[in-house]
Amino acid sequence: MRCVSWNVNGLRAVAGKGFLRWLADTAPDVCCLQETKARESDLPLELREPKGYRLRLQPGIKKGYSGVGLYVREEPDEWLEGLGDAPFDDEGRFLAARYGDVIVASAYFPNSQEKGARIEYRLAFGDALQRFLLAQRARGRHVVLGGDYNVAHEEIDLARPRENTGNPGFLPAERAWMSAFLAAGFVDVWRARNPGTVGYSWWSMRTNARARNIGWRLDYFCVDRQFAARVSDAGIAPDVTGSDHCPVSIAF
Repeated sequence: MRCVSWNVNGLRAVAGKGFLRWLADTAPDVCCLQETKARESDLPLELREPKGYRLRLQPGIKKGYSGVGLYVREEPDEWLEGLGDAPFDDEGRFLAARYGDVIVASAYFPNSQEKGARIEYRLAFGDALQRFLLAQRARGRHVVLGGDYNVAHEEIDLARPRENTGNPGFLPAERAWMSAFLAAGFVDVWRARNPGTVGYSWWSMRTNARARNIGWRLDYFCVDRQFAARVSDAGIAPDVTGSDHCPVSIAF
C-alpha cells in the first residue's frame, strides 16, 4: 500500500493548481489531507468523486477553517471519525480508515501560535491523540499516522534552528512532546531511513523561502514500532507545488 499526506491549505484552492492531475499521476492507495477548509457540499463533483477514489472529510465546525480528509481507492473496513473528544473533533483534526489490522490516519496538529497562545491546546491534542492510538494498539491494530504535526522535532528539521527557538513549531514543549510520542512506541519513518539528511516540507510564503529552501519539516508519517519493519519506502516531494506544504509519502 502506498499513502501520501499533504496539507493542501484549502482543497478548493489547490484544485485550481493541478491537484487532481497530481492525484491521478501519483495514484496513492490513500491520500491524507490536512487543512481542507471545506465540507463535501462545498466541493464540485470532480473533487467529491475523482476517478478511482472516494472522498471522506472531517470538517471543523468553523467554516473555512482546519479540517482533514482522506481519498481512498478501496472502501475501508471501518471509518474512525474523530478522537471522540469534542474540543478537538470540533476543529476537524483527525480521521482514519481501517484496513484489516492497519489504521491509516490523517491528523492536523494545532499551531501553538505566536508566543505559545495555544500551546496548552496543542499539547492536549497530542496527548489525546496518543491515548487514542495506544488504545488501537492495545486492540492489536497497527498505526500509520500521516499529517501536519506542526513541529520541527530536531535542529536538522528546520533551516534556522537558533533563530526559531522561541517560535511556534519549534518550542521546547512541542519538541519534547514529539520525543515522548516516539518513546511511547512510534517511529518517524522518514527520519529513521534518512538520519542525517536535510529535508523540508513547509516554507513561508511571505519571504520567498521556498526558492531559497529556507524550510521546516512539519509533515510526517509515523508508524508503531512493530510495524516499522514493514515500511519499504518513505519520501518527501518538495517539487510538488500548490500549497505552502509539500506531500510526504510512505509505502508498506
